[in-house]
Amino acid sequence: MAQPREDKTKIIGVVSDEFTNPYTVTLLNELSRQLNARGCVTLLLNVNSRDGLHAALSSAAQLKPDALVFLSSLCSDELRIVADSLPQVPAIYIGTAAPDAATDSIGVDGHTAGKQVARLLSSQGYSRFGYLQAQASTPLPQQTGYSEGLAASHQSVKQVLTAGGFDREHAWRATLAYLKQTWASERIDALFCDNDELAFGALQAVRDFGERVHVGVVGSGDTSEAHSATWHLTSLSQRSDLLVGEALGRLLDNRSETEGAWRHGELKVRHSHLSRETFSEPSQCGCAIRH
Repeated sequence: MAQPREDKTKIIGVVSDEFTNPYTVTLLNELSRQLNARGCVTLLLNVNSRDGLHAALSSAAQLKPDALVFLSSLCSDELRIVADSLPQVPAIYIGTAAPDAATDSIGVDGHTAGKQVARLLSSQGYSRFGYLQAQASTPLPQQTGYSEGLAASHQSVKQVLTAGGFDREHAWRATLAYLKQTWASERIDALFCDNDELAFGALQAVRDFGERVHVGVVGSGDTSEAHSATWHLTSLSQRSDLLVGEALGRLLDNRSETEGAWRHGELKVRHSHLSRETFSEPSQCGCAIRH
């Protein structure tokens, strides 16, 4: 567990390169709220490269922050950069995996959550399952759990799509290209996505492609837009208040709850995952004709 320093400035650095990601914004809002309640100051470090991280941490060193919170991981050696620029300053990760297994990372049990999604989509009678990842990299725990959950039902992931970015535009392009290039008989009919932004892009691509194609889609993050009538997105929800509370407890209070409620996400079931057969009449669901 990260150990706080003895000399306190009550300045907490927050590092991310994804402040356009709705879930990151949700985490940032909750983090700043809880830091304010503790009488702490939030120092925002918006960086998008290894060199940018080094420069930002060098500047932050003058303010002597008590700790760093990472909302996204930038490079494999970022903790070494932290150690060089801010010796003895502990770091923790929220909602993203740490590059070093010895560093605390606060997030829901994605593996179990992925299995939940597999069971949900299998229950809809789908037969060709896909996964949409942001980048070609080591699979997230939720992706691994999804694959294992499908295997338990004698199914498998037929297609892994790579968006090449974390936003819906990249997801839209990747999904639309896949639909255009794949025979109808071979296309996936169910898709689990790394995050809600990718899910929005995938859903839009299905709508734009037309030809009565139907793909059940599930996202992750349960952003505010997921609730809207435009999407009715079924999504894995992570309690940002509990995640942030656990992270700050470890950083500032030297207290942890290893198997607390923060570990357990919740599947918010709406309409985007439903099979075409679920609704016989469009009037039964205001969004059915858009899926």
